[in-house]
Amino acid sequence: MSSPDFYDAELRAHQEHFGAAYRIHPGHAVLDIGCGGGLTTREAARAAAPGSVLGIDVSPRMVEHARRAAAAERLDNVSYLCGDAQTHPFAPASFDVAISRFGTMFFADPDTAFANIASGLRPGARLVLLVWQSAERNEWAQAIAAALGDAARPPSPGADPFSLADAAATARLLERAGFGDLQFADVQEPVYYGPDVDRAFEAVRNFQAAAAVLATLSDDGAGRALDRLRATLGAHYDGKHGVTFGSRAWLITARRRDGV
Repeated sequence: MSSPDFYDAELRAHQEHFGAAYRIHPGHAVLDIGCGGGLTTREAARAAAPGSVLGIDVSPRMVEHARRAAAAERLDNVSYLCGDAQTHPFAPASFDVAISRFGTMFFADPDTAFANIASGLRPGARLVLLVWQSAERNEWAQAIAAALGDAARPPSPGADPFSLADAAATARLLERAGFGDLQFADVQEPVYYGPDVDRAFEAVRNFQAAAAVLATLSDDGAGRALDRLRATLGAHYDGKHGVTFGSRAWLITARRRDGV
């Protein structure tokens, strides 16, 4: 499993687009869905002060890291909750903005999840999401799958990072949940896997999906897959930028409709 710091570094180019889209103002109450290690929550907290920000994530490890980081930065308007945004009983109409950086693609029941999130937002509240476009448009996904070989399997329901890739289907999903004024912006930025091949290799081989595939292989098969993976990472390394791969994401903005 990747560390929170690795994940934040991986997405540093995406974060610039995401932060620019927040439009969080002083006094806002903000919800950060799938907050991970809490970088996005802390940025939102600085923008919202003296307002408050709640970060929610299903990973106890990530939530604990986020709490420590907020304490170290002496942010007193942040709180964290280990829970599932699909089912957590948010106080009705209590947030002005909801944000999520690649944290909404894994709901077992997306209709229920987004309806639940909408119930916690005030009428007119903003929703700002980053989600991956299709695997075919993401070089990192294609390259890692090719390196791992034919043993790669389609993701199981609730574990698909590309579940919101279809813009038309995602727009319908959000409209059913009570959102309008939807906009999809195409974000094309590199993902960063490390300053050198060795560190990138150790990180990527421990990705949850990669580790699951490797566990299905014989020792010889896994060794060959890891050799291919290292070679792939080496082909994407340069001395200035480290190991990077192309990616494409949707930056989605919407508003909670009145009277829903």
